[in-house]
Amino acid sequence: MSSEIAVDLKSNPLTLWNGPLGLPDFSRIGDGDFAPVFEAALKAHEAEIGAIAGNPDKPTVENTLAALELSGDALDRVSAIFWCRAGAHTNKTIQALERDISPKMARHYSAISMNAKLFARIDGLYRRRDTLGLDAETLRVLERTWKGFVRAGAKLDDEGKKRLASINEELAGLGAHFGQNVLADEADWALFLDADALAGLPEFVKSAMAQAAEARGQKGRYAVTLSRSIYEPFTTFSERRDLREKAYRAFIMRGENGGDTDNSGIVAKTLALRAEKARLLGYENYAALKLDDTMAKTPSAVMALLEPVWDKAREKAAADEAELQRIAAASGSNDKLAAWDWRFYQEKLRAEKYAFDEAELKPYLQLERVIDACFDVANRLFGVSFVEKKGIPAWHPDVRLFEVKNADGSHRALFLADYFARSSKRSGAWMSSLQSGYKLGKGSSPIIYNIMNFAKPAEGEPALLSLDEARTLFHEFGHALHGMLTEVTWPSVSGTSVSRDFVELPSQLYEHWLTVPQVLEKHALHFKTGEPMPKALLDKMLAAKTFGAGFATVEFAASALVDMAYHARADAPSQPLAFEAETLKALHMPDTIAMRHRTPHFQHVFSGEGYSAGYYSYMWSEVLDADAFSAFEETGNAFDPAMAERLRKYIYSAGGSADPEELYTHFRGKMPTADAMMEKRGLV
Repeated sequence: MSSEIAVDLKSNPLTLWNGPLGLPDFSRIGDGDFAPVFEAALKAHEAEIGAIAGNPDKPTVENTLAALELSGDALDRVSAIFWCRAGAHTNKTIQALERDISPKMARHYSAISMNAKLFARIDGLYRRRDTLGLDAETLRVLERTWKGFVRAGAKLDDEGKKRLASINEELAGLGAHFGQNVLADEADWALFLDADALAGLPEFVKSAMAQAAEARGQKGRYAVTLSRSIYEPFTTFSERRDLREKAYRAFIMRGENGGDTDNSGIVAKTLALRAEKARLLGYENYAALKLDDTMAKTPSAVMALLEPVWDKAREKAAADEAELQRIAAASGSNDKLAAWDWRFYQEKLRAEKYAFDEAELKPYLQLERVIDACFDVANRLFGVSFVEKKGIPAWHPDVRLFEVKNADGSHRALFLADYFARSSKRSGAWMSSLQSGYKLGKGSSPIIYNIMNFAKPAEGEPALLSLDEARTLFHEFGHALHGMLTEVTWPSVSGTSVSRDFVELPSQLYEHWLTVPQVLEKHALHFKTGEPMPKALLDKMLAAKTFGAGFATVEFAASALVDMAYHARADAPSQPLAFEAETLKALHMPDTIAMRHRTPHFQHVFSGEGYSAGYYSYMWSEVLDADAFSAFEETGNAFDPAMAERLRKYIYSAGGSADPEELYTHFRGKMPTADAMMEKRGLV
């Protein structure tokens, strides 16, 4: 298919999803198919918007708001498949199109937001909203839509609209380049080792490294890669300090290696454009713009959360560092503790304090069993069940498909899961959707997916997870449930379409059920013997649950504080990496701990605007999730039916249909303080 050939959007496999179970037919989709379909879908959406804006009839909810929400179906469909591919299974063709289509999409949506006739119709409805007899969800959608238009420049003069559209277009291109540069640095670096360099490494790490080396054409050797699933256990267990240092330096320098993949200039330009965008829209700074529609509302509210947590975390980390230095000296090291030593000696401290290490847990955390645990918890809480459907093609052969059913056996959703790391996939873990669930018009049932980056085992061997990886699986599945359980009318408030500092509540809350004893007793079975995790090991693991809290909180909070420092100033620093260093120095950041995401590879913040001025939201949501799980603990039953029903109704099913504070208060009866979160983290 080429761009010269007319595209029939009603029959194209990218827009007509007639594969099994209503999925796209991935077997009929080629890399070259996307460009012409995007072109046709953009034109079709433009025509739809033109018809809505030019409708001579008086604006109504049906002919304006609903028509706008349901417009662009073909564009939504091709976009859903493309952005899934761009993140989970990319290549040179997809990356070239990503660089091309990102600014085009930004330009397209800017034009919609700045369409004067369309905004006049939305504005008319908004001004009459109190006389229209709207239900609460529809009123919220109207108010959010109106505010979205205003925040996107609908009230600017022609010159301002033109400049804002140009900024949005340029930012989209920069975000695409940033992410591709990080992926290139991750894919291009590997440290190949022979068997004599593996001292201290458990079998599961060696197995993952052997598989990674074989995938890179070095069968018989072992590869350290920059995937967290290999990098972190390698630096935890390797006795070779020199190799830990090499891996650490490569990991923290992603996106800052000079040449074509260096992100320094992209970050500087991005920050400058964001600051200009905020000024253009009448905000003091970019953080004020981004926080305007969140629970936090202001940068000062964010700092009121982060600063006391930072102080407690730094204090805890300092005490831990002294202990790690003691262990290092006792083991014969005369070196001052360095950042590439922390995980190594922290694991020895864990063994000293709790008489176990992470390697003991691995045999009991099989990927298959942890998946079963995710499904089992969802069934016990919400009555949904999961049936695997095999032999149906997706974007990669590793992808697995599950049909999700309600308690009465009726269809609820489809869930796709892509668990293993590969060079064509960006790092990290995330949830997204091919299709959201809503009731407006003909309605739509959710098609949700999770992406992970676990080390792929050798053929015939089980994939074994660390405790952190198992938590990640539960976390992303919590997001997936938020998408799958949605019960709303309007597409724009479906599932995870909530404020950024509320969206992490369902995911972080779900993590709690991983370590509920009856869940571990049922699913944490030894991969060879099938025996459950011994109670002594379970008790030690639970006792050590907050071990390492200083390190974990410092590396996270440092990233959140730097993100806020960049965006809470009226201007943009001309040298962002120098500013990063200055900010960390002012915070008294320990030189033995690195930010979880340094600026040059901080994809949450610079691969698009999703978490920009919003990385704090994980901790904001953590305040909520710690309090929410306490509600179950107070009943004495982690699966209390009445509490589970309230959780489903007000959190997992409600989407963005109401204000998040209102939803949380309906569930819990009150808003929480940060005390439960600090206690959960082991900081008090």
